[in-house]
Amino acid sequence: MKPSVPALTPILRSDTQGRLLAELYVNPDEEYTATELARRAETTLPTASRELSRMVDAGFLLARVSGRNRYLRVNEQHPLYRPVSEIVRYAYGPIAVLGPLLAAVPGVDEAYVYGSWAARLSGESGPNPEDIDVLVVGDAVDFTALDDAAEVAREALGREVNPRPVSRRAWRDRDDLFLRHLHERPLVAIPIKAGTS
Repeated sequence: MKPSVPALTPILRSDTQGRLLAELYVNPDEEYTATELARRAETTLPTASRELSRMVDAGFLLARVSGRNRYLRVNEQHPLYRPVSEIVRYAYGPIAVLGPLLAAVPGVDEAYVYGSWAARLSGESGPNPEDIDVLVVGDAVDFTALDDAAEVAREALGREVNPRPVSRRAWRDRDDLFLRHLHERPLVAIPIKAGTS
């Protein structure tokens, strides 16, 4: 059973709150609807709406209504903007940062975070993940572009990002011990659709 306190950052209320904040703080110039944020954070709209309303009420987020839509963005003038941004980006930023970067890498069909970061997000206790391990699935991955994306992610996340490319067949067939092991451990899918931001 997943613990009620997040293993990645126990100072936050929940992993859902962390994932919502990551989407906003990684892209502070962007506005999102609650529906978009719920989809990105893989939670329900009612849960996202409650968490987002709390953050608006506390002044961490700004809300703007246009027609029937309510748009949310980070309040960069909040006195805690910088420290919250650093915490959220470090703890929950990998998915929000890696999604658009890997979407721009030719040949990437699927991608997953594995290892200690994925284990903490799934609720396993343990030490702080010192790096981010990324499995990249595709038959024609551009390795130069992948290395460039990993370097940008390292800079954004403040820790090592280790991409490991594998073919679609190898991932599907689990033809080595490492890949069989990964299928048995926590994996966090990275959305890599073009246009993810």
